[in-house]
Amino acid sequence: MKVAVFAALVSSAAAFAPSAAPRAQTALAVSELELGVTEPLGVYDPLGWLESQPESFERRRAVERKHGRVAMAAIVGNIVHNNHIVFDGYLSPSNDLKFSDVPTGVSGIFTVPAEGLAQILAFFALVELAWMPASKYDGDYGVGYFGSNISDPEEKATKLNVELNNGRAAMLGIFGNMVAECSTGETMYEQYANGHVLPF
Repeated sequence: MKVAVFAALVSSAAAFAPSAAPRAQTALAVSELELGVTEPLGVYDPLGWLESQPESFERRRAVERKHGRVAMAAIVGNIVHNNHIVFDGYLSPSNDLKFSDVPTGVSGIFTVPAEGLAQILAFFALVELAWMPASKYDGDYGVGYFGSNISDPEEKATKLNVELNNGRAAMLGIFGNMVAECSTGETMYEQYANGHVLPF
């Protein structure tokens, strides 16, 4: 089981690979608009924002991409922690709190001391403001795809489509997992261990 979780963790690292779309002369690149299109919906724009607010498309796509990356990391972290794979040692030596003492599921965040939560928020701020700024809409943060830059436009478009669609699935997955946990009172691990794979 640990090998399967490790393989899922390694394969999900692609979520953090930069996703640089080819540059276009216009603010709304056609290739960027076509990315993430899933049949039979085509370009899904039920509120008509592409026509009424075309200047904000790039920002919304960047936000979608970043939220997808965070959700993919959350799903992997949830699976790893629900399988009781934790760091050795102490999360907070002054509170005598080990990593293994943090419960799985949504309730785990409430056991982290306030100083730990402040460190997490400071790290998020560093990432958001300095390393991966929200104003950088193309999502390319200069690290390449597993360390290699992709020069073939078709391959890059394929990888960007995969990232967007996997990010969308992860956003729905982590949200669904949290809703199921709150409605059943069981973590994902407990639901599977007890055979409660359906929320009804």
